[in-house]
Amino acid sequence: MSERLLPHDTALERLKTLHPKLIDLSLERMQRLCAALGQPQKRLPPVIHVAGTNGKGSTVAFLRAMAEAAGLKVHVYTSPHLVRFAERIRVAGVLISDERLAAALDRVEEANAGQPITFFEVTTAAAFTAFAETRADLCLLEVGLGGVLDATNVVEGVAVSAIAPVDLDHREFLGDTIERIAGEKAGILRPGVPAVIGRQSEAAFAVIEARAEAVGAPLSALGRDFDAWRERGGVTFNTVSGDSERLIDLPEPGLIGPHQVDNGALAAAAMLALGHPAIGEVEIARGMGAATWPARMQRLTRGPLAAQAAMRGAELWLDGGHNPHAARALAELLGELNRKAERPLVLIAGMLANKDAEGYFAAFKTLAPRVLTVPFASEAAAPPPILAGLAGTAGLAASPAPDLDAAMAAALEGPTPPRIVICGSLYLAGEVLALDRGTWPD
Repeated sequence: MSERLLPHDTALERLKTLHPKLIDLSLERMQRLCAALGQPQKRLPPVIHVAGTNGKGSTVAFLRAMAEAAGLKVHVYTSPHLVRFAERIRVAGVLISDERLAAALDRVEEANAGQPITFFEVTTAAAFTAFAETRADLCLLEVGLGGVLDATNVVEGVAVSAIAPVDLDHREFLGDTIERIAGEKAGILRPGVPAVIGRQSEAAFAVIEARAEAVGAPLSALGRDFDAWRERGGVTFNTVSGDSERLIDLPEPGLIGPHQVDNGALAAAAMLALGHPAIGEVEIARGMGAATWPARMQRLTRGPLAAQAAMRGAELWLDGGHNPHAARALAELLGELNRKAERPLVLIAGMLANKDAEGYFAAFKTLAPRVLTVPFASEAAAPPPILAGLAGTAGLAASPAPDLDAAMAAALEGPTPPRIVICGSLYLAGEVLALDRGTWPD
């Protein structure tokens, strides 16, 4: 992709050098910077704060769609971006402009005065600055990493806390057990603020429940206090409070996959907990069906790789999930697709070296896909031969490819048009989407 260098690009690269570590979890630097900026985190509309290992981005997408179905103006902060940094910051419903992003970063850089600060802290402060200057009805904040010491956790005015499913990921920062990671995620819970949580393992649920009780956060859990299931071509959402029960008929989620029923249900429960007068059952239903979120089992129909697939009558999908929990959700969906229309399955996979690649690939064993491993532009990417070896250890037939083009050519070999899934990393997904302006997230 060839694009002109924009002012915020150089600012972002410069600001990356202000801390020796990309990730250094702490709130002290963020509190100092926000104070120097005039406390923008205190001047936001009501906030829904979303943590979790898998599904938090999809949950934010459902929340945004539900709020916008009610005509609300919504600030949204998510990470990482796929193609352009501006994807992380949506101001009152619109991606931040290049000029406004550059201005926000200039203000943050001036306020920081050269002191140590991480990249994520800088960008979070820039988002808060932009949000504080523009009126909106709601602010959706996705936690970057963990929860307790995440830069977003300095925010005030939280109306609802939400925790998507917790699983093992980022163990070098959050701990190597479900209990420790759940404790980090539960750090966003606040006294008196309603908390809704997705379907959790017993270990994660116990930790989150204990934290909610300790801080006095009213807790509502998927599978206990509310639930959702497919029925009659749609989704039935059920919530129980005391002796009263409420059923809401919802459409199939706009995001594909059985796991998105749970993510949509978590968003619906969060909206009910928010209690905004403009958001009722009709708006929740419209948002459930309208939500979009790129690189989460996205069907690719544009771009050079999609054109190659179309010439052979093949399907091409893109998914950025990168841990075993995400792989299991993807495998369940692919099994469902195969039962409807059987095709040979090919995974074109690239992953960061610090991910549990063997655990990721093990999720697909019963589907018996062919695996082609590829590089992408990150020093932390796993070398394709090593990644292929880990897929082989997980019981899959795998071989390395020098690049995406070679992998696509190999995937399209054979008499039957395949179902191809490019998967394993959001970095790889971003490179795929960047190949054609028509597939840039907007």
